[in-house]
Amino acid sequence: MRDTNRTMAIGNATNTVCRRRFLKYGLAAAVFQAAVSATRGAESKSTNVLPPYTKRTLIAHRGASAEAPEHTLAAYELALKYGSDFVEPDLQMTKDEVLVCLHDTTLERTTNVAQVFPDRFVETKGRKTWPVVSFKLEEIKKLDAGSWKDRRFAGAKVPTFQEMIDLVKGKAGIIPETKAPEVYGNYGLNMEKALVETLRSNTLDALNSNPKTPVIIQSFSASSLKALRTEYGCRLPIVFLFGSGNYSKEQLTGIKEFADGIAPNKTVVLDHPEIVNDAHALGMSVTVWTFRAGQTSGFQSVREEMSHFLQQLKVDAVFTDNPDQFPRD
Repeated sequence: MRDTNRTMAIGNATNTVCRRRFLKYGLAAAVFQAAVSATRGAESKSTNVLPPYTKRTLIAHRGASAEAPEHTLAAYELALKYGSDFVEPDLQMTKDEVLVCLHDTTLERTTNVAQVFPDRFVETKGRKTWPVVSFKLEEIKKLDAGSWKDRRFAGAKVPTFQEMIDLVKGKAGIIPETKAPEVYGNYGLNMEKALVETLRSNTLDALNSNPKTPVIIQSFSASSLKALRTEYGCRLPIVFLFGSGNYSKEQLTGIKEFADGIAPNKTVVLDHPEIVNDAHALGMSVTVWTFRAGQTSGFQSVREEMSHFLQQLKVDAVFTDNPDQFPRD
């Protein structure tokens, strides 16, 4: 009887230990599995995009241009404050071959050039314009590029591409656009060469050369992008912009020969949502422009509109004037 009781006691003790171990390690396993599932869920949300992007990506269009004057250091600084993944500079060229950040090929819309240089205009069909290419950098630096937006920004200057890089490098990616490169080619200026040389001098000309500042090049000009690839050996990611129409799978295949992704206007994607899957099937990313408050295609807000494109239509990145409204959940 004593041996039986001892055996029963040992058995009960063993069962207790086993139960404790089961609870301990079973709970640990459950916690581990939950963590793995959560991680995989997060990964699927953040990495289910195509290169060069690693997550649903926010691009500040001309900087935070809803609040600050476009393509000024103030707009770029605000874009960084809002946590933009990339900041966009449109590129123009001065008479003395310096790349500057400006959307238009002329100066009158966003500067006071008409007051500072009233006689330096070019008249075409009764319209006076002040082409960027007619002015040296020293002259352009005399202009006020902020007051047109708000008097708070009076005295803001047109930044050079180098000044933009100096501000953004190490804090966000840069996605420069070669803007109207053929126009400058007619004046003997080579925008592609200037772009490559500037990136090289800042050690930004190779893929992953600066993980904190990835660079993507974009343009509406297929010839400009082809020149970057073939003549200048550019191996940075390239995105082809277009504003209207639908591109067939065959046309997308042709674009893939010189670009890594497409960047259609948002109306193209709304009218032809299949273009996203077609591009993705070819391994091409889809970046969509431009999302701005007050122009939301029937959505309640620009945040809701961007969310629809990113989550339902599965685009990889968006250009927006309102980076503070980017949907992060």
